[in-house]
Formats: sequence, C-alpha cells, structure tokens
Amino acid sequence: MRFRTSSYVRLFRLSSFISELRESARPPRRLTRPTFYGGVHSLLTRKLTMQSGRNANHGNCCGAEGRAEKPGPGLRGSPSLSSEDSGSPAEKRRAASSLLVHERHLRSPSPLVDDDSEAESFRDGRSEEVDRDTKSRAFLWCRDFLSGSWKTVGEADFQISIISGGLSNLLYLCCLPEHVPCVGEEPRQVLLRVYGAILQGVDSLVLESVMFAILAERTLGPKLYGIFPEGRLEQYLPNTRMRTEQLSDPGISAEIATKLARFHKMVMPFNKEPKWLFGTIDKYMDQVMKINFVREAHVKKYKKLMKFDLPAELKRLRSLLAATPSPVVFCHNDVQEGNILMLEDRDNGSTESLMLIDFEYSSYNYRGFDFGNHFCEWMYDYTYNEWPFYKVTPENYPTREQQLFFIRSYLAEHHRHSKCDLDQTQIEEDMIIEANRYALASHFLWGLWSIIQAKISKIEFGYMDYAQSRFDAYFKQKKLYS
Repeated sequence: MRFRTSSYVRLFRLSSFISELRESARPPRRLTRPTFYGGVHSLLTRKLTMQSGRNANHGNCCGAEGRAEKPGPGLRGSPSLSSEDSGSPAEKRRAASSLLVHERHLRSPSPLVDDDSEAESFRDGRSEEVDRDTKSRAFLWCRDFLSGSWKTVGEADFQISIISGGLSNLLYLCCLPEHVPCVGEEPRQVLLRVYGAILQGVDSLVLESVMFAILAERTLGPKLYGIFPEGRLEQYLPNTRMRTEQLSDPGISAEIATKLARFHKMVMPFNKEPKWLFGTIDKYMDQVMKINFVREAHVKKYKKLMKFDLPAELKRLRSLLAATPSPVVFCHNDVQEGNILMLEDRDNGSTESLMLIDFEYSSYNYRGFDFGNHFCEWMYDYTYNEWPFYKVTPENYPTREQQLFFIRSYLAEHHRHSKCDLDQTQIEEDMIIEANRYALASHFLWGLWSIIQAKISKIEFGYMDYAQSRFDAYFKQKKLYS
C-alpha cells in the first residue's frame, strides 16, 4: 500500500495545524515542569483510571468503562526534569494539573512496604472524574469541529466520560444526549484524545497526526473528525475490550500476526532509516543519568537501578542487536492489547474482527522490535487498580510453540502474494532469535522511559517499580538469548 497522490491534499490541509502546533508547543519560560500546548496545563486536573470492561473506543454512551491505554516515549517539547512532587499525599491529590506520559506496566505483587511512601499515597486506588475545565474545552472542540447537532446542544446537556486510563494520552467519550437528533452526517459520539506530556519533540506529534490521517483515509484506522494542537477527535468504534490473556488465544494471535504483516508492508512518507529505536534509547539514557530525585522512596529505587550500570549494558545490547539480522519495515512499535480493537459492528461477510490503533510510536524500525515488544506484552496487565497499578506474570511470555504459531501466521500473510523459495524452517528459527533479542530492546527502552516518568509525571503509577520490573525481565531474557 503506497502513499497516494490524493493524500497530499490531507497533508496540505494539515499544514496550518502543524504551524500552529510548533508555536504553541513552546513551553512558557517560567514553568518548572512541562505543560500542554498553548499553556493549557489546567486542562488535566484529574488522573485517569485503569479500568476493566470495554476498550478505548467502546462503552455505553459516556459510561465509565474503558480500556487501559499504554504509554510510550514521553514529553513533547523540552521537558524539565524538576517536576517531581515531593509534597504530601493530600497535596498531590489536589494537584491542579496532570501530566500524562507514554508507558507500560507489569505483573508483580503490590510493593506496599512500610518505607514506600509512594505506595501508601495510593491505598485507595485511582481517582476518576472529568473536571469542569476539561468538560468545557471538550464541549467547545466538539461544537466547533463536528457542527450539526453539536452546535445546538448546551454545555449542561453535553455528555463526556473517561474511557481510558492511558499513560500516554487522556481519552474521553463525548456524546450527544439521546433526545437530540442528528441533522446531517455528524457522529453521535466521538473519541476525544488529549495529548499528554511526552518525551519526544513536537515533530513526532506532527508525524503521528499525518500518519493517523493517512491510515484513516486507507480505512486502516478510525476516521479523523478534528485535529487541534491539544489533541484530536476520532471516530468512536464500538468494541469489546481485549484482555491481556486473550493475546494468547490462537485465533486472536493469528489475526494480530496477519495485521502486523500488512502493517509492515505499508510504504509511508517518512524517513526510512531505522533511527527511532536507539535514537530514543540514547535520549532517554542521557536524561536518566542526570536525574536527581527528591522523594526518598524514589532515591532508593533509583540507586538500586543504577547498580545495573546501564550505559555499559546499553553498549552490549547495541552490539548484540547489530549481530542480529532484522529487516527495516514500517513498525507499529506498540502492539499491545490496549492498542487492538475487537470490533463489534463489522460487515456480515467479514472474517476480521481486529483493528490496530494508536500510531504515536510508529516509524521505520527493525521488524524484530515489533515481534519482541508484542511478545513482552503477553505478560503485562494494565487494568490493575491498586498500587503499583500494574501486574506482570512472567510465565505468560509466549512459549516456543506459541511464538512459532505467531511467526507462521505472519509469514503466511507476508508471502500471500509472493513465492518464497527459502528454507521455511530456517526462516522460522532466525525469526525466533530475532524476536527474543529485540524483546531485550523493548525492556530497555520502557525501563528507561519509566524512570523519567517517575520524575516528571503526575499520573498515579508505580513508575520506579515498573522500571525495576522491566530491567529484571531484561537480564532474565538476556541469559536465554545473548
């Protein structure tokens, strides 16, 4: 699937948005921590919840059920690493703003130990509420971008609810009240995505917006209804929330592999050099080595992590992957259950029920990272609502047989329109090594990412515990595949 000439029309229409985004992404000089574009840091005054039930684009109209969206590389713009909150738990819960970041989670017992003040702060779980300022801004965005009946509804009748506990973005379901009919083709409900604080530059946001528009045009992703510096309005797709344990279901695993093979075949108008992986890791490493934590619990956990000698370990990882052949393809880079919709309303004759979403990390990258990262996701549960708000079950990492099943499903789609004369058995063996070595890169990347989030994020999440879990998994995996 190639980038069609007609797509340039969409890119041209995005030019004014991109210009505005670059200007508004510059943080006010006096702020000591990153804020959202245009100084709208007061927009996010509550934290999201990791909820069970339905996925990001699903739920009863404006119900509270939602999916746990996964994180990714953090702060757009130049983040200040001086935002760690050392105040009391009560002060933290009254914080006027909430900085979100890209992330992941693991399955381990809740580390509620006596000296862990961070764990003690969240004994009651996550808070869940849409604040007044967020509702007002959402109302204006829906009215201005959706028009039709949305312009006739007053803010008092406007319906909005949190539908995800994402660590990357804030996700809301916005609905017209039942008594208001549509006057045209405007949607009755939409997904509002408000960008969180992320660790990459504004250019990555621009590319992701362009990518989303292209995939929407190709019907490979949700429709795009509106785009603005603070976020966008997307098509709401009724779906059942995928659970982590469903990733191992043979039927689901085969379809995910098929979707991934098609994704890898796409030709996109982006830099074809695989700079994303180690470019991101190097950037994170530089920040991690300069971090100064204030909170005692963070200081202890940081010192423990530093005993791994991460800079030296990164050199070894780089050498290992340099010796591991892996083709460069257009990768999703975040294929986990929260980014896969199980669609409910499909054509009667369709045998496909899944759709990949959330392309903020997509880029040209080594194919093995998509495999390894996805296999790691089999262990992670993002719906745990008690400290540290994640669980990891290491034994859920796919077995050799499960990996082969996934790889064979991938290859079946990959070779569907072309003949392969190579030894299939050897290809499969090479891909297993490729996937499991690049799983190391997944652990390393998100481990570093999580350390930074512990410093700058206001999200209710055990980032330092999560970082420890990722590096523990890294060294365990390394013994098997280095």
